Amino acid sequence: MIYLGIYEKALPKNKSIFEHLKIAKELGFNFYEISIDETDERLSRLDWSTEKRRHVIECMFENNIKIQSMCLSGHRRFPFGSSDIIKRKKAEEIMYKAIDLASDLGIRVIQLAGYDVYYEDKSNETDKLFIEGIKKATNYAAKKQVTLAIEIMDDTYINSITKFLKIKSQIDSPFLQVYPDIGNLSAWPENDVNKELKSGIQNIVSVHLKDTLKVTESFPGKFKEVAFGDGCVDFQNCFKVLEKLGYQGSFLIEMWSENSEKPIDQISQAKTFILNELKESGAYSDEY
Repeated sequence: MIYLGIYEKALPKNKSIFEHLKIAKELGFNFYEISIDETDERLSRLDWSTEKRRHVIECMFENNIKIQSMCLSGHRRFPFGSSDIIKRKKAEEIMYKAIDLASDLGIRVIQLAGYDVYYEDKSNETDKLFIEGIKKATNYAAKKQVTLAIEIMDDTYINSITKFLKIKSQIDSPFLQVYPDIGNLSAWPENDVNKELKSGIQNIVSVHLKDTLKVTESFPGKFKEVAFGDGCVDFQNCFKVLEKLGYQGSFLIEMWSENSEKPIDQISQAKTFILNELKESGAYSDEY
């Protein structure tokens, strides 16, 4: 049976988390992925009171659906690899608070953006500082038994599972794993998707599903808001490969339809597309 989740930013932004969970359940999803991005609005969630955290837990039980994962992209604004020590301290603070929030809410996986820096120039030093920051974060996550998983990105720093594994080799902890986005993985022409999935199968804790447009010599690629079926991702092949490798983890539909006129319709269409690709691939089972 496929365990399929939906990303918060797919759902209407003007709705509460309670309403989001209700909609996700009604649409037939198994779980919900919350967003802690670089905006002040979403970063403020890291300071939710005990009462607010208790309310969110109650919402999950009332709707019979869990917030199983967290997309923590706030480090794009405050990266571990920054040359600014104030930003690095903020990155550490964000990370520790996110782990505490995940622990309180029962969130299993925190997906980390694989950027050493985003708005700054990259260097050997930004790489070194990023790895130091991730080591500290992993040590703290281990204490709370929360898994950190680095996403394969739309950025050359970690745009393959091979590059993740080089970092993993320096941080020997079961609490640091990988969260491949098969859209991002497929968009980089240097990646052999089948080999990448095979190389990282022991470390994959969840898989993002989205479509992308491939990077070429004359085109930078498109990594967001590509309609399912209009991009370069061979979903059927990915499902076949993952099943053959024995992958039994979750899948997450990643969309950015929160401000669109008909987000629910878009989500339903995306879900139908993914389930059809699963069926056509012959992977897993017919019980979707």
